[in-house]
Amino acid sequence: MVQGNVYEDLRKESAAALGEFDFEGYAIGGLAVGEGQEMMFAMLDITAPLLPEQKPRYLMGVGTPDDLLGSVARGVDMFDCVMPTRAGRTARAFTSHGVFNLRNARFIDDGRALDENCACLCCTRHSRAYLHHLIRAEEILGPMLLTTHNLTYYQSLMQGARAAILENRYDVYCAQVRAGWEEQKNG
Repeated sequence: MVQGNVYEDLRKESAAALGEFDFEGYAIGGLAVGEGQEMMFAMLDITAPLLPEQKPRYLMGVGTPDDLLGSVARGVDMFDCVMPTRAGRTARAFTSHGVFNLRNARFIDDGRALDENCACLCCTRHSRAYLHHLIRAEEILGPMLLTTHNLTYYQSLMQGARAAILENRYDVYCAQVRAGWEEQKNG
C-alpha cells in the first residue's frame, strides 16, 4: 500500500518501492483523512502515474461522488467507503441533482420521486414527502431506503464513468454529472 500522507517525497519513495513487486494490484492509502480534496488530488497526481498502469489501483476510504470522479480521472480503478451507507443512516441522499437532506421541511409535501433518473425501489415507489415522514418519525425503513438508493446511485455513477471512458468522453460525462449537482445548489 502506497503511503506518505501529503509528503511528495515519501509518496514517490513508497510508490517506487511497491512498483518493484509484481502485485495483482496496488492500494493507495493515507489520503481522504482530512487533507481536503485539492491536496488529495495533488497527491494522486503524484502517486498514480508511478504505479503500473496495467494493474488495478485501489484508493482506500474515498467516498463522495465528486471524489470518485476526480480520482478516476487520475487513474484510480477501485474504491471502498462507508459514505453511501452512512449518508443513508443520517437522512442524506445522493442524487443526480446533488445531496438532499430528507430531514429538511422543504420535503414535507414533495410528491416527486427522490431522483427521477434512478430506477431503485426507493425512487420508483416512494415520494420525497414519504421519505421525509419516515426520517422524521424515526422509522428504520427511512434509512434503509436511503441506503439502498445511495448504493444504487453510486453503482450508476460508476457504470456511467466506465461507459464514458470506453467511449472516450469521460471529461464530458463528469461535466454533465457535476452540472446536475449545481442545478440543485442554484435552484
